[in-house]
Amino acid sequence: MKFGKMKNHRRNRLLLIAFLVFGSGTAVALALSALNENINLFYAPEQIVAGEAPVGKTIRAGGMVKDGSIDRSKKDLKVRFVISDLQESEVTIQYEGVLPDLFREGQGVIALGQLGDDGVFMAEEVLAKHDENYMPPEVLDALEDAHNASNSDAKAPSYGAAKSYSSKAEGQ
Repeated sequence: MKFGKMKNHRRNRLLLIAFLVFGSGTAVALALSALNENINLFYAPEQIVAGEAPVGKTIRAGGMVKDGSIDRSKKDLKVRFVISDLQESEVTIQYEGVLPDLFREGQGVIALGQLGDDGVFMAEEVLAKHDENYMPPEVLDALEDAHNASNSDAKAPSYGAAKSYSSKAEGQ
């Protein structure tokens, strides 16, 4: 056998293996790319105000609806409201559509949409909490982080009951 020559069946087997490795790698890369595009990360009002949230990309924003901030249009289904982390950070949300029945001031919400260049969050979907003890885990964590970061002596609301209930709900 001369150096550099390969038998046909070995060459065919090598080409088949190389094709399978290349095809599998391409399929995995495409799947990961598609999954990465569909991820909707959660941002608290503090993160949005600080500029950590991407502009023009679909994200989730959540917080408590600020009292007196709901502004409904008289002509159509447009509504503007402000969410807060119960500290200094506030984000204006604009939504067009029917709001959930449980949506009201002082309640936790999560909005899915895009942050505009002007800082207004354009929501495509608004979710409200589903009973008086439950709060979405992301909103609860953001509120607790904001509360823990604050060194004020003012008494803040306790969310312990909501956390224990949400833990029970997640375990079922």
